[in-house]
Amino acid sequence: MASLKPGDKAPAFSMETESGDKIALKDFKGKKLVLYFYPKDDTPGCTKEAIAFSADLAKFKRAGAAVVGVSRDTVAKHEKFKDKHDLKVVLGADEDGKVTESYGVWVKKKNYGREYMGIERSTFLIDEKGKIAEIWRKVRVNGHVEAVLAAVKVLGK
Repeated sequence: MASLKPGDKAPAFSMETESGDKIALKDFKGKKLVLYFYPKDDTPGCTKEAIAFSADLAKFKRAGAAVVGVSRDTVAKHEKFKDKHDLKVVLGADEDGKVTESYGVWVKKKNYGREYMGIERSTFLIDEKGKIAEIWRKVRVNGHVEAVLAAVKVLGK
């Protein structure tokens, strides 16, 4: 799969959320969507990122954007993660990996010399027409939510 870039049509997706609802890209037609991918529920960086997006969710809504976090964790794990940290964002469960693969974020990673496949922390800003407006790869959590919010606001002008 070729690497996605701004201007590309966002790959369609459909998955279950922590509440058991189904969500799909088409549900966000006419809205901006922040689709952020993270490696694993309840790990330090992922928790910090989810809390940061949750804390600013009202600002994203005012700017006309929905926020959805995606990992390969199960619906049940997402539900526990959301409850434990009082998260406000929707969490998509990509258990079969189709969404992470279609967005090109299922990558070979290295940790302490060990190679394995995992999710690259990445965020995609998708515009009202379903096109990718901006992509952040290899995200560092500090300052990331603010950068994404700023991009959402610019996109709205």
